[in-house]
Amino acid sequence: MDLQLTGSKAVVTGSTAGIGLAIAKRLHAEGAHVVLVGRSARKLDQAEAEIGASGGGDRIKTVAADVTTSEGAAVLLEAAAETDILVNNLGIYESKPFEDITDQDWRTFFEVNVLSGARLARAYLPGMLRRNRGRVIFIASDSALVVPPDMIHYGMTKTAQLAISRGLAGLTRGTKVTVNAVLPGTTRSEGIEDFLRSVAADPDQPMADIEAGFFATERPTSLIQRMIEPEEVAALVAFVASPLSGATNGAALRVDGGITPTIF
Repeated sequence: MDLQLTGSKAVVTGSTAGIGLAIAKRLHAEGAHVVLVGRSARKLDQAEAEIGASGGGDRIKTVAADVTTSEGAAVLLEAAAETDILVNNLGIYESKPFEDITDQDWRTFFEVNVLSGARLARAYLPGMLRRNRGRVIFIASDSALVVPPDMIHYGMTKTAQLAISRGLAGLTRGTKVTVNAVLPGTTRSEGIEDFLRSVAADPDQPMADIEAGFFATERPTSLIQRMIEPEEVAALVAFVASPLSGATNGAALRVDGGITPTIF
């Protein structure tokens, strides 16, 4: 299927690994010009080389910036003043007992997972509306709907992303601009093994056993009973970024392996 993305411009935050890298790869493969955004110049160079290995290196740009700050966002906006597609993928997560979540933890999670995306949407959405084309996509999580008791501060930020996404979609009424959220389930990405070991009853087990135990005890409603691959998330994001998805707006699109039992 031709997703009609050739020549479009895309900004993907947190795009040096995991879901963000997979999204950047897929958009680039579909013909888009992709701006990779991350804090580490070394990781950006690695991601650029990986994506450009099959050609099209002239359609890749890297920006070393910490968009969790207004100063970092300004660096990105100077390098990429406008875009057709904004993918707010940057995010952090951890498992932590509620009573141990400090005020600073709450602030940090909000600033990284929520404010960074809201700030960039505020910068890029007006231009999309003027040009009457564009896509804003928030990478949220199934935890926005089913908040894990050991990740309440994380779940809060993902629910907030849904609220922002839906609210911004209301500003696009009658235009060819859309704002949507994509909700992955537990996805195989950088750091996931450390996370699974941190919540496992026996962290010294083989990883395959830890993964199986995690889904059996922590995510029993998952229908696929496995981790989602980053490429599976990227495939949905690429469609949502495409002109073909014009009738999908203000939606919370789940790619969670069926983990959320209630229809929202």
